[in-house]
Amino acid sequence: MSFKVILRLLGAVIFGFIGWQLGTFLVDGGIVPVSFGASGLVLGLLFTPWLMTKIYSWLRRSKIEKVPAHHLLAGTIGLVVGLIISALLTLSLSPLPSPWRMMLSIIAAIVFSYLGVAIMVIKGREILSLLGARLPGGEGCILLDTSVIIDGRIADITRTGFIESTILIPRFVLDELQYIADSPDSLRRNRGRRGLDMLNRLQKEAPVPVEITEMDAEAIKEVDGKLVELAKRLHCPIVSNDYSLNRVAELQGVRVLNINQLANAVRAVVLPGETLDIHIVQEGKEAGQGVGYLDDGTMVVVENGRRYMNSTISVVVTRALQTMAGRMIFAQPESEQR
Repeated sequence: MSFKVILRLLGAVIFGFIGWQLGTFLVDGGIVPVSFGASGLVLGLLFTPWLMTKIYSWLRRSKIEKVPAHHLLAGTIGLVVGLIISALLTLSLSPLPSPWRMMLSIIAAIVFSYLGVAIMVIKGREILSLLGARLPGGEGCILLDTSVIIDGRIADITRTGFIESTILIPRFVLDELQYIADSPDSLRRNRGRRGLDMLNRLQKEAPVPVEITEMDAEAIKEVDGKLVELAKRLHCPIVSNDYSLNRVAELQGVRVLNINQLANAVRAVVLPGETLDIHIVQEGKEAGQGVGYLDDGTMVVVENGRRYMNSTISVVVTRALQTMAGRMIFAQPESEQR
């Protein structure tokens, strides 16, 4: 028996039962319930495959695959709780006459099911956390701090698919961004507005869910402390470029993903003796030095490169250094190597 035939039979049973119940509600006994039941049966046989196809297409258009698994679980729990509450309420409605009893029971089921699903989807993570449930770890979600949102590179990293976890942005981080964006200092104001723009871009373009969470650590005043406490509660890492936050989190056993360290790790390795084409853009600290940059931002210090200011020349790498600020490359003009 094919899947389509099973769907037709299942739809016939469901629609036939609904039709019979509707007919019984309108007229108690007689030919009417039978007629409605037969009509529902025929409709189920004819239209169930088409209806299921439409429902599947709607789910695909609504990007159901981006909905986090914990949201689906929370919504299901909320639906079950709502139906249980409505069923208990129906018992208290039993003394009412038949039409009112059925109508109020249906309304109660719809209202409490909706409330259960809505509350659990919106507040499910907080509720489960308060109940002591261990939420998914690093694979489940990651927290973003203010510095990494303003930096903006997290949006590009997310688009590459390297991040598969749900991105959580606490409300207090969003409030800090808004506070910076409203600062009277033009530099801070521009940084805050850039952060809000980056957050908007992240929500629109990220292939993973991006959520604003209301979870907070009310007993802690500083944003960094709140983030660390929230990360401990959710058992998830923090993405940050803040060195101080990195140290504080490390002392408390919270993992921090530093984008600057990631950028340094993926930069191309340049070995002594390799030849590069560098555009000299400024003078170096030492006499006669010129400075240029690779495409990834790595600084190249060229000995005797000052004479080639604003020119592109071929240089030979002599050594490379890894510093706290990043990688530095020292080189000499290729023409002086011959």
